[in-house]
Amino acid sequence: MYSTTSPYRIITVCTGNICRSPMAAVMLSEALQAEGLGELVVVDSAGTTGYEVGHPIDPRAARVLTAQHLASEDHVAREWRREWYAERDLILALDVDHFGWLQEGAPDHASLGKVRMLRSFDPHMAGRSSLDLGIEDPWYGGHTDFDNTWTLIKAAIPGIVQYVKAAISTAEAATGHDHQQVTSMT
Repeated sequence: MYSTTSPYRIITVCTGNICRSPMAAVMLSEALQAEGLGELVVVDSAGTTGYEVGHPIDPRAARVLTAQHLASEDHVAREWRREWYAERDLILALDVDHFGWLQEGAPDHASLGKVRMLRSFDPHMAGRSSLDLGIEDPWYGGHTDFDNTWTLIKAAIPGIVQYVKAAISTAEAATGHDHQQVTSMT
């Protein structure tokens, strides 16, 4: 459970950590920064496999981000680690297979409750089955597939930001701190 003594931690998860999850992490980090939450929230990403460990972001994903003035050149792919269930407050799966994999691996009920489909935060997808919320891997396609990935992620970002704001507010109310105090303590 999140507390105001440390940053709220979010991780985005896809297969190889070179396309969807780094795009989502960069986009979400920028949105949180724009909302003044940059010092209160840490966003990172990982893959369910080790296929791409050590590789940079896919150049096609980087192109989409660069077109929106978002930097991704520091990204290095890495594989999911089991201890991140405990260390992250929100675990965002980019596709249905990642969601199932993360749910199956959850060591306890609290960890399971942190696993969500990224697109479940898109208000246009409210009430839809998790099977309808996946973002297909653009790696197999072309530039249009990466542009589509951007669009699908972008639609969920405002909902994620609101969710994080609510979590931070709830923690602040429980501890009597506000994020201005937390910021000055860090």
